[in-house]
Amino acid sequence: MNTRLPTLALGTFAIGIDAFVTAGLVAPVAADLHVSTAAAGQLVTVFAFSYALLSPLLATATARFSRRTVLLAALTLFVVGNAVTALAGTFALVLASRVIAAAGASMYTPNATAVAAALSAPERRGRAISVVIGGLTAATALGVPIGSWIGGALSWRATLWLVAGLGLIAFAGVAAMIPEVRLPAPSGLRERLLPLRNPVVATGLLHAVALFGGTFAIYTYLASVLEPATGGSSGRFAVLLWVYGFMALVASTTGGQLVDRLGSRRIIPATLIAVIAILALAQVAGQSFGTALVWATAFGFPGWIWAVAQQHRLMELAPQGSPLLLGLNASAQYLGIGLGGAIGGIGLRQWGSGSLSWIGAGLAVLALALLLVSYRTEHIRRTPKDSIDSTAPNAALTEA
Repeated sequence: MNTRLPTLALGTFAIGIDAFVTAGLVAPVAADLHVSTAAAGQLVTVFAFSYALLSPLLATATARFSRRTVLLAALTLFVVGNAVTALAGTFALVLASRVIAAAGASMYTPNATAVAAALSAPERRGRAISVVIGGLTAATALGVPIGSWIGGALSWRATLWLVAGLGLIAFAGVAAMIPEVRLPAPSGLRERLLPLRNPVVATGLLHAVALFGGTFAIYTYLASVLEPATGGSSGRFAVLLWVYGFMALVASTTGGQLVDRLGSRRIIPATLIAVIAILALAQVAGQSFGTALVWATAFGFPGWIWAVAQQHRLMELAPQGSPLLLGLNASAQYLGIGLGGAIGGIGLRQWGSGSLSWIGAGLAVLALALLLVSYRTEHIRRTPKDSIDSTAPNAALTEA
């Protein structure tokens, strides 16, 4: 293996913890800063919205710089943002610091993927990308449960210091091991957004927004949903997160094989139907620890298979324009995470945690409907690939 890849993956590992561990820290943050659980959940919303909106803007602003320089700047912002979060004495400052951390994360992940591909031989690029993205999966399987446990056993601030420390180690690794890399890029923001003019792509990305919205309407407040099962124990909740993360790791590993065998067009709707059922059962499953374990096992599987299939479909739609589409797909996912946190917060505040199952399942149903619209539009157009490729040149490697 290229020895530079683990260095890049360490950065995505830290970012993955930062993005997803908040679900385990909502209660401690709320208690420490004297805000409601619903308000504390908006930390997820602010981070996700900032990532979604800043990613294309910062990609455009930094397109002409060396990728090494961009990676170091991204990790600097990420570390500073998390350090400020850990030190903040007010909820307003915590929210503001989440924007800084998200800016760094939105710059780092797509560029780390692009650099991994650029530093690898063509026949090994797929494996190189999987190593870097594997940092996010490993964060879900290992980092999030550990961070959640630290937040409950010590302090939520200790978890943020852990994330900042990992980011600092990644900074040192990039500075020492990653060479100067310059990659061709689209000329501006408009060129990056041109694929959205294609209705097949637009509805395909909107279905990702809805799916992540439904999933994170529950995941953001998972501690509240599963409180009857955990009894408020951070240790028990960490176990459930570990089970979820382990299944996510299994799913991301096997998802590619399933997609290769069955095709993304069949896999995506099947996983959406499974997600709808799982989200609808969250409240019922959370009544005992045994049923919560079974539910967490199921929860970690279909969504991560969907993630593989979704990227596969986008690359099928536009082989030459796939870097741009994958970048837009990431923004769509984080937009959905933000919407899920906001809508879930409203549901939690107005109707209690019991409402989140149906809010999440309802948004997942909307995702399935949008997917079917995308499929139908693709069938009518018959040659969507050509129109997408013409607006998304190969030069957009930095958005991979």
